[in-house]
Amino acid sequence: MRPVTARLAPVFGLLLGSLLALGPTGPRLLPQAGAAEAPTPGAVTEDACAGSARFLLGTARSDITGPAAEVGMMGYAQVAQKTQGIHLRLYSRAFVIASPCNGRRVAFVSADLGELFQSVKQQVVERLRAKLGDVYSDDNVLLSATHTHAGVGGFSHYTLYNLTTLGFVPQNFEAIVSGIVDSILRANARLAEGSLRLASGDLRGASANRSPDAYLRNPADERARYPEDVDPRMTLLRLTRADGHELGLVNWFAVHATSFGNTHPFISGDNKGLAARYFEAGEGGLTPGGPDTFVAAFANANEGDVTPNILGGTNGGGANDFEDAELSARKQYDFAAHLWATAAMPLLGGVDSRHAYVKMDAVDVAPAFTDGAPHRTCPAAIGVSMIAGAEDGPGFGAEGATCESVHDLWSQFSCSVVTTPCQAEKPIVLEMGSMKPYPWSPEVLPLQVVTVGPLALVAVPFELTTMAGRRLRETVHAQLRSTGVTDVVIAGLSNAYAGYVATREEYARQDYEGASTHFGPWTLAALQQSFAGLAGALRDGAPVPPGPTPRDLRGAVVGLQPGVVFDDKLLWVDFGDLVEEAQPAYARGDTASATFWAGHPRNNLKQGGTYLRVQRRQPDGTWRDVAHDGEGGARYHWQREYCVPTLACSHVRIDWPIPSDAAPGTYRLVHEGHWKSGWDGRVRPYSGSSRPFAVR
Repeated sequence: MRPVTARLAPVFGLLLGSLLALGPTGPRLLPQAGAAEAPTPGAVTEDACAGSARFLLGTARSDITGPAAEVGMMGYAQVAQKTQGIHLRLYSRAFVIASPCNGRRVAFVSADLGELFQSVKQQVVERLRAKLGDVYSDDNVLLSATHTHAGVGGFSHYTLYNLTTLGFVPQNFEAIVSGIVDSILRANARLAEGSLRLASGDLRGASANRSPDAYLRNPADERARYPEDVDPRMTLLRLTRADGHELGLVNWFAVHATSFGNTHPFISGDNKGLAARYFEAGEGGLTPGGPDTFVAAFANANEGDVTPNILGGTNGGGANDFEDAELSARKQYDFAAHLWATAAMPLLGGVDSRHAYVKMDAVDVAPAFTDGAPHRTCPAAIGVSMIAGAEDGPGFGAEGATCESVHDLWSQFSCSVVTTPCQAEKPIVLEMGSMKPYPWSPEVLPLQVVTVGPLALVAVPFELTTMAGRRLRETVHAQLRSTGVTDVVIAGLSNAYAGYVATREEYARQDYEGASTHFGPWTLAALQQSFAGLAGALRDGAPVPPGPTPRDLRGAVVGLQPGVVFDDKLLWVDFGDLVEEAQPAYARGDTASATFWAGHPRNNLKQGGTYLRVQRRQPDGTWRDVAHDGEGGARYHWQREYCVPTLACSHVRIDWPIPSDAAPGTYRLVHEGHWKSGWDGRVRPYSGSSRPFAVR
């Protein structure tokens, strides 16, 4: 799947003509109700953390699934790609880690989202402060997106990312923010003494570089240090309570969540979400509304030029997108299970963090981080190759359009016409940073470093390419090595979003990733310089200036998509009645299906619940759930039906691909929803079930 800009490629292809015309130290622990005992602030020194293996740990998972019908999806920027159902619900997975030795804590969240927009981080921190005071702030809250391209859009406050969703979608924004806040609050309330273990290894055969020619532009001696053109490293953190109860895991592995293509209409966490589902299912954590006592997060890293479609283009090795996602998920799950079982390295030390906002379009970069000369970053702009998209999400034209090639093709254009000296080789298609009254994408961006013992997380609001991530890791490690840090991980797509970051050499080729590097050829150098300062301050125990305050655009967003007016049906049926009945019997490997008269899913997002249940009859005659829309085993498919005279009817089809290991017996398909009255405007629940059918 391609990055945000790649997702926007098709829409920009359609609109190209018009676009070209547009001219401190970490927070201390505070005790609160429901939390484990916290130390008195300032009661201990940093030296007390040396050799300490004691942590307070809490985990939680909350539903963040948005509208499952008629809302543009976030990922490929295809106007026609709108939600029509659910393959797998989206979740916020929260991990709170506190160190009694120094009184600090961090909340890490891995969310099944395409991007983690700045609007979301602002609201999450604001709501946490309203609940817990100064316990959490920008400094110690790290929100990261898995980068699924099968999520719901319209939750940014910046125009660029809402173009294909007809603007801002408040319902989706609220679902995401409230779910993330809920997961952090519950993880925080569950804090209990425990331990952490770390493991890492190389997962090969699960990823490929989708811009290999750009990668080859990097210096030969640098490339010679690495055996391949992707980062195969998976780093896994295992959380265990003091009583032996396993709380969960977080792992970081660099690969795009683009197993599902740009015509896929079902909400899904894609390969990352499925891998998490596999791990959590093994721990009994997938009952709708049930306990989330084990939480598994498959987070992303420097995946900018990395695809799961290892056979090229959009081919992940399966017969279709569903199989592609399952194959990628299984590879990640299997390797994570191996690391989980072999994780033996206990984490010793404390928790700490540094955070600062940087105006990324005006960074003066010192020669030590560049080619030996001073340079400056640029106002945000994207290049012509962004329109072409990436291999796993193709748009219009071809990649590699540089200023020189554009001039060769259209000699009437000079380099000065289609680019700026600051953006160098990039022929500009849209200057987001120059839009009025405010830029179309953020320029004041959060940078953050978090350490948990010897593990350092480098939180970037970008998609870094493989080599860009390697260079940034080395920069941070050089600053923190003396503190005992051994593992540095890029936590990509974190806290905000502003496109890609390619190396200077990759940028010169202007493939999709280079064209989508908003702030020009020296963006990576600017990040290295900024993170060297943050990491150095963390090492020295020094505070850092907070930097400029990012704008709050909540009052400026516009949404053009109407809500549900009312739901209708034929006079002689009820909501939940069958349109198409299930067959009397199926064999394992078949797909059981039933279609129901339905209401619009925007009437109730069913967060923490489900629109469908697959149930098996028990010996006592009761029914037990065996699948639902939160675990990827059954699919909820909504379709509008234009019944005369209102055109407001809809159907829901439930498909259950029957697993080969399903127990023989009697099953049924159940649909649960809400419909809206056109007379009084009230929203009412309904349900329906198929006939019982045999599975042989």
